[in-house]
Amino acid sequence: MFNTMTLTKAAGAFIGALLFLMLANWGASSLYHVGPAGHGGHGEDEIAQAYTIPVPETVDAGADGEEETVDFEALMASADLAQGEREWAKCRSCHQLNGNDGVGPHLNGVVGRDKASVAGFNYSSAALDMPGEWTHENLFDFIENPRGYMPGTSMSFAGIRDNQARASLIAFLESNP
Repeated sequence: MFNTMTLTKAAGAFIGALLFLMLANWGASSLYHVGPAGHGGHGEDEIAQAYTIPVPETVDAGADGEEETVDFEALMASADLAQGEREWAKCRSCHQLNGNDGVGPHLNGVVGRDKASVAGFNYSSAALDMPGEWTHENLFDFIENPRGYMPGTSMSFAGIRDNQARASLIAFLESNP
């Protein structure tokens, strides 16, 4: 019924499987191990890199205490209304130039208008707390990064980084009173 040959075969299969797994683990770790404890790095403090990615040095404008100055007069003098109209395509999903409000307030006559002053539009508290009027300079800064210029605004637009594109957009908005 039960003989020792069956027990020997079962034990041999189990031990053989364990031996195979141990050898596979040893072989895989010798092929894929990286680090000082592995092959060729015994006792060395520094790990040799396989490759490096060159990254150009960047200078943070805030680190020097000097910010880039923008010549608004030169930018506005070279503003292109056709480019401004193309940039307006990014705005018109929320704003209109026909005097009606959309998701955002209408932008007719926005240059020189007081901030948060469109009657009947439900502004965020961040916009209501912002004093002053929309000048070329603060429109320029707002369009670059709305959430950075007006923290807490409900406007989800990421902004336009190109200086000339922003100046052209402001010129286009100014040409639509």
